[in-house]
Amino acid sequence: MSLEPASGVVLRTRLLTDTSLIVHWLTAEYGRLATVAQGARRPKSPFRGKLDLGYEAQFSFQRRRRSDLHFLREVVLLETHPALRTRLANLRQAAYAALLLETATEPEAAVPELHQLYRELLSCLSSGPTLPQRLLAFELRLLAASGLEPPLTLSHVRPETQRLAQALNTTPLADLAQLPVDPTATSELDRFLARFLMDHLGRIPRGRREALATSDPPAPPPSPRCGPRPGR
Repeated sequence: MSLEPASGVVLRTRLLTDTSLIVHWLTAEYGRLATVAQGARRPKSPFRGKLDLGYEAQFSFQRRRRSDLHFLREVVLLETHPALRTRLANLRQAAYAALLLETATEPEAAVPELHQLYRELLSCLSSGPTLPQRLLAFELRLLAASGLEPPLTLSHVRPETQRLAQALNTTPLADLAQLPVDPTATSELDRFLARFLMDHLGRIPRGRREALATSDPPAPPPSPRCGPRPGR
């Protein structure tokens, strides 16, 4: 069978065998796609170092007729977003967004807007502050692209919260740091979206509350110095 090319972002990986991985992608061409990376954990594998959360790549796969788990054949790594791994808050937002995409999408149903939306989020997390309102904006835009736009104007949320939602929907993700935010409106929108996700998706992916935190947990205090002090 012929190879099919795609461009995508890794949503998650999990073990299949001691040496192989299942890789879940969000692609522009095919939507959410699952592939088997055979031998990916072997030291000399051509896949080694190319498959992790948020990694962007061009790849090719061989389709299986009787399964939606296809064979990964080639990977050309384009971007790793290394800054995701410098702050826990960044990683939490990227991981929660990936889980939300998996929950809200059907396998191999292409929605190019979602592929671009996740890439934009990863780019913002790699180059700017971690903002709770950016994650709320991601949720709003994901729901709209999935045909589930929340009817805020018909709900009982305050006008200030409706205006905040409109601003989050229209302001580029990269510019949200400059957007004035009312904490009360942000809190109300957070609660509204949590209820909406539960009602329409059946569950809220794990990690949402942690992902909305704006900072890493405090570092533990330094251990007492052992041995003589410097200069003695």
